[in-house]
Amino acid sequence: MPRRAPGGAGMNVYLSFDVEVWCNGWDALDARFPASFDRYVYGRSKAGDYALPKTLEIIAGHGLTGVFFVEPLFSARFGAAHLRTITELILAARQDVQLHLHPEWTDEIRPRLIADADRKRQHLPYYTLAEQTALIGHARALLEAAKGAPVTAFRAGSFAANRDTYRALAANALWVDSSLNEVHDHSGGSLPGGRPDRWPRTIDGVDSYPVTVFRDGFGRLRPAHVGACSFLEMREALRDAQAAGCRHFVIVSHNFEMLKPGTTTPDAIVVSRFERLCEFLARHPELFRVGPYPLQVDPAGADAVAADGRSDVAADRPRVSARATAVRHLQQLARRVY
Repeated sequence: MPRRAPGGAGMNVYLSFDVEVWCNGWDALDARFPASFDRYVYGRSKAGDYALPKTLEIIAGHGLTGVFFVEPLFSARFGAAHLRTITELILAARQDVQLHLHPEWTDEIRPRLIADADRKRQHLPYYTLAEQTALIGHARALLEAAKGAPVTAFRAGSFAANRDTYRALAANALWVDSSLNEVHDHSGGSLPGGRPDRWPRTIDGVDSYPVTVFRDGFGRLRPAHVGACSFLEMREALRDAQAAGCRHFVIVSHNFEMLKPGTTTPDAIVVSRFERLCEFLARHPELFRVGPYPLQVDPAGADAVAADGRSDVAADRPRVSARATAVRHLQQLARRVY
């Protein structure tokens, strides 16, 4: 099924995580926050802590470096100590901390970060260029204070970004972005060329690394999302992309993804899927270079991001077999039943 690698060239793999805290609604935030923070950050269960600690244990245990995009605006409501707890956990595992932003926190914060903060607006494209610039600047300052070091990369919440987002990133001297996801409706509106494509490219001086999207065994587009793909799909997509000469492959996960929805019970299927993915990547360093943005195209080369949007040499999306996709459907059925 996957095409044979031309000359064994390695591919850059970005194992990225969106780290965020939610209170399962916007009412009674202060009452809900302690339990929500405990679940989303720790995910404590009889089997262990299966949110951020288990994620870090697995990835670091395989000698890999992931990129943890941390959402900091919640801490403007609940306190900087909570954000420091998150960044300290990640940094202690020798992982990379970068900036994530969910602007729907904006109207919950006092004093106001922007003038028009009396209504809830979920996505960054709902904000003006000046507002996006201000919010990204505030979020960056919060995260850098907690991290104790600069941040250099960004991902918008819900993959929602438009042309103004890139102008706002440039105004904040953030030159690497991984927000675009072509299967999400709010991702890439008003960008040059229309909808986001599958290739890294430079937008207003910012190097953009879209989330990888492959074609599953039934012909549908699917993002490389740990919680939404079988391990076989991920393995075949990685191998097919690398064999076709792709230079960058962006995988997405979350801090709470190994928990069953609404609980702190580990999801055995997702846990196994993530463990197998990390083991596979670690076992094949000759094929996959896993690390923070931006990795090099080859040990002596420059990063493959071009303004024309065709910096990857492979024109086709990665493809996977019907068997790999059927396994996902069987797993989803098992998760619903059990």
